[in-house]
Amino acid sequence: MTAPCVRSGLLDVLANRIAAETPIWLMRQAGRYLPEYRQVRAKAGSFLDLCFTPELAAEVTLQPIRRFGFDAAILFSDILVVPHALGQKLTFEPGEGPRLAPVVTSRGAVDKLAADVDMTLLAPVLETIARVRTELPAQVALLGFCGAPWTVATYMVAGAGTADQAPARFFAYHDPEGFERLIDLLVRASIDYLAAQFDAGVDAVQLFDTWAGVLGPQEFDRWCTKPAARIVAGLRQRVPGARVIGFPRGAGTSLVSYAESVAFDAIGLDWMINRKFARDEIQTRRPVQGNLDPMALLAGGAALDREVDAVLEAFSEKPFIFNLGHGILPETPVAHVERMVARVRRSSLS
Repeated sequence: MTAPCVRSGLLDVLANRIAAETPIWLMRQAGRYLPEYRQVRAKAGSFLDLCFTPELAAEVTLQPIRRFGFDAAILFSDILVVPHALGQKLTFEPGEGPRLAPVVTSRGAVDKLAADVDMTLLAPVLETIARVRTELPAQVALLGFCGAPWTVATYMVAGAGTADQAPARFFAYHDPEGFERLIDLLVRASIDYLAAQFDAGVDAVQLFDTWAGVLGPQEFDRWCTKPAARIVAGLRQRVPGARVIGFPRGAGTSLVSYAESVAFDAIGLDWMINRKFARDEIQTRRPVQGNLDPMALLAGGAALDREVDAVLEAFSEKPFIFNLGHGILPETPVAHVERMVARVRRSSLS
């Protein structure tokens, strides 16, 4: 599928231009904080059923666009559909999060995985993209995504999320060559999956490396930066000009080498980074996205206003996309999101 011509300020930023108005979208903008999402979620049954039912997944993807008028819709899915398509059974336990089995704790276990993603299992996700594409206004970009190899691997090794992703870190130290096989597999799978998302109609994609911050500098370079560079290069061989945002949460000062080494179109900033450092060392290299603390959005009021203003003051003089520093918290009041959006919009008029 060929995407229609999208006139989006967000795509201007990804082309390293300052948008006429600061574009805004939120990570996890479709989710439990929205009453309309909760209604669809109850209809779907399980979370995975929601991800794999294109009619319902398209609906929840579009809900925040209708309510808030964001400048981008992001595909409703999950980063763990990739290991599912490589042969790990994926389930979501109520109140406990995702579970993957069998766990991948040795090179032998890596070799038992499929050599390529089973795209038939991911076909519903691609159908969701096609459905959303036909309903989005022309000024709204459509974003796809996948998890970065390191972050996805941490779940595959532990079988679930952990506090510090120790199982994957141990595997990487204990048998780096075996762990490299897993990362290599995920690099190939990510390229295939993201290329298919572009074919289905997305305008850009984001690579989520949520657990990058648990690694030391050398490990970050090996397991985050180098695989990301291979994904971007491989994807652009398949989809020339593919627009890609990188988001390595918790990278700290390693973000400089990440921005220098990977040809991303923009870098997502978490809420923990020093804004002056990010402006001087990252935004001089790439457009940036972020970095409002999701807790400030939850708090609302004057604290939210101050943080929104501080983010805009730090980054709006160069190409910039307003976003959170991580996903929106489920208990966030809708009124707080409305207040934030209105403040960002007013800033573009002043």
